[in-house]
Parts: sequence; structure tokens; C-alpha cells
Amino acid sequence: RMAAAPPSYCFVAFPPCSKDGLVVFGKNSARPRDEVQEVVYFAAAEHEPGSKVECTYIEIEQVPKTHAVVLSRPSWLWGAEMGANEHGVCVANEAVLTREPASESEALLGMDLVRLGLERGATAKEALDVIVALLEKHGQGGNYYEDGSSCHTFQSAFLIVDRNEAWILETSGKYWAAEKITEGVKCICNQLSLTTKIDAEHPELRNYVKSQGWWNGDSDFNFSEVFSLADDHLACCSGRESLEKQGGDVSAQAMIDVLRDKDSGVCVDSESFLTTASIVSVLPQDPSFPCIHYFTGTPDPSRSIFKPFIFVDDVKLVPKVQSPSFGNDDPAKKIPRFQEKPDRRHELYKAHEWARSLLENDQDKGQKLMRIMLDLEKQGLEAMEDILSRTEILDPAEVVDLFYDCVDTELKFFK
Repeated sequence: RMAAAPPSYCFVAFPPCSKDGLVVFGKNSARPRDEVQEVVYFAAAEHEPGSKVECTYIEIEQVPKTHAVVLSRPSWLWGAEMGANEHGVCVANEAVLTREPASESEALLGMDLVRLGLERGATAKEALDVIVALLEKHGQGGNYYEDGSSCHTFQSAFLIVDRNEAWILETSGKYWAAEKITEGVKCICNQLSLTTKIDAEHPELRNYVKSQGWWNGDSDFNFSEVFSLADDHLACCSGRESLEKQGGDVSAQAMIDVLRDKDSGVCVDSESFLTTASIVSVLPQDPSFPCIHYFTGTPDPSRSIFKPFIFVDDVKLVPKVQSPSFGNDDPAKKIPRFQEKPDRRHELYKAHEWARSLLENDQDKGQKLMRIMLDLEKQGLEAMEDILSRTEILDPAEVVDLFYDCVDTELKFFK
């Protein structure tokens, strides 16, 4: 039996379901329990003609210019589980299983494609075009986990969002289909969700599935039915109802509440998997307002603080949420890979481990700490709401240290 895909959840809400002309995006990243995620920022850059970029497993051609990006990523790999760029594009991926086994040969990982889409696409549609072109050229494959004893491979689905629209992109090998969304609430999880509404697709998709005998060409073409394993394509999104219940009030706080919900299964805490990091992004449809991206940088959003980040020039780097770098000595870079697992915990992760054990073992102190943490988070959310309700343009100097200061304050509380 194939191992189950990790049950991550991604959401997007558009006006009129969301508040004040905001597009709200969120993801819980479910990964192996002990995996560390870091939050990293890369400035926009120009690259020499002919230069290459080293992804997790393979090297590909670099482009002349890459956008500034902020990423939440398992710290052993090059790509990301989720992130955003300076143009207000957000991308998150899902590991999915389809009737085609995913390739064990090292190629691009779904996580690499998240980062490549963000670095190279200034709109959601551009990011989608980047991802499918790279998929066609290099393929997807290789181990999804830092595990030397076994190769875990998956196909990829993506939620790609900007201030105006979102695309759900689902893939199997190099074949793909995508649906455009401009209203309502959408959720994707670790199984295929596209049915007959397909707004873009691989030019050979239908011929290919006909040649495989998976579709006769007469009935409606339903992507999930054609590509899913047996009855896998059921409605998976328990979190969607709670967002829809908000009426027209889906806000950053409402998205955070959904990501924290263990009863619905959206916040995963099981024997094999844990929500190891989370993101919520608020993208105002009015381009004169900044996009705001909240990251936890720590596991279990129900016991973590969502901290805001805004793209400005010279934004202050935050080494305390970055894992140690092992350079070329990293076991993830040596062949055979993953022969040992180095300690990848960053400073915030270690401090948060202490907080988590307090929450688990000392109810009184734990509840007191949790109240302080949530109060800290609320101050951040309120300050961001204030920024989005102003008429004057944001002064970059005001937010250049924003994420840095939030992480710093959180660490002080834990100490």
C-alpha cells in the first residue's frame, strides 16, 4: 500500500466572503512530526546570463531576475511548503497520490516548484505558467522526506493566489489541469479536487488519458475521476464550512481560527504527522495597500503565534527563525542522501519546544503562557488592521523590523 500523503490544508477566501476587499490565504503544512521548518527571506536579485540554480536535487537554468520571496520551508530542502513574493503572489503545495506512481528519480520536488513559481511569477497566472513549463522540462520526482531508509514520492497540487484571482493546479507527472477562482471560499487538501471546470490544461492531457484507457472521450472529462485512485476524490475540506459560516467576514483572525482547529482535522497532530508550520496572508485588492503575511515558524498553530511580515526594501533578516546551515556537508546534499539527520532546530523552535512542554505538563502555567502568547498575537493583528485602514501610504521604515521584532518579543516571553 502506498503511504498516505501528508494531510495539509490550504484555503483562500475572496470578497464577498472575506472582509473589506481582502483576499485571505492560509495553509497548515502537515509533515513528519520531527521535521523543522524555518522562515527565510531572499531579496530580489539579478543573475548573469547562463547561470544555474541548485534546487533540492537537480540544477536548472536561472532566470535573469528573481523576485523577493519569504518562505516557510523544511530546512533540509531548497524549495518551500508555502510562501509569498513582493508582488503579492502566494503559493502553497499539497502532496497528492494519483493512479500514476510518482517518480523516485530525482527531479524537481513540488516544494521546489513553489519557490520557483514565487521567484519568477509577478501574478498568480505567471507563477502557474512558470510551474507547468518547468514540470514539462524537468519533471517532478525524488524523496519528499529527509529519510535515508525509504523513498516517499508524491505528485503535486498547488494553490496559487494573488490580489485578483487564484488558481488550483493539479498535476500527475508532467500532465496537469487548473481551475481559476475569483470568488467564494476554496480549500485544497491531499487529494485531487478538480472536476469538470477546467480553465487551463496540458495540451496533450486528454489524448494521454485516452491512450491509457482512463477516459473514453465521450463522457464529460472529470480530472479527479480520471486521475484519482479508486474513490479518493471525496470532499475533503472540513475547514471550508467554518469559513463559509463567517458570512462576509473571513479575516486573518478567522483563517487563523480555522487553522488551529484540531477537531475538524485541519490542524493535524497524529502519530505520523504534525502541522509543522502555518501561514496566513492578507492580500488587499486595492494595490495601494501592502500585503501582510503571518508565519508561525513553529509547529502546532494552536500553540503558536502568527507573526506579521511585510515586504519592504532592506527588510531586517531574522536569523532566530533560520536553521543552522551545514553547507556541502549537509547529509541532504551528499549521495547516498540522508545517511544521518543533523539537528536543524533554530532558536525560536527550541524556545517553543520548552513552551509546548509547559503547555502539556503544567496546566496553570501553560494557560497563563498561552494567554500571553495570544495577547501578543492580537497586538500584531490589530496593528496590521490599523495599517490596512489608513488613508496615507505606509512608511517602509515603520515595518522594516516588523517580523524581527515579533520573533524577538516571542523569544523574550519564552525565556
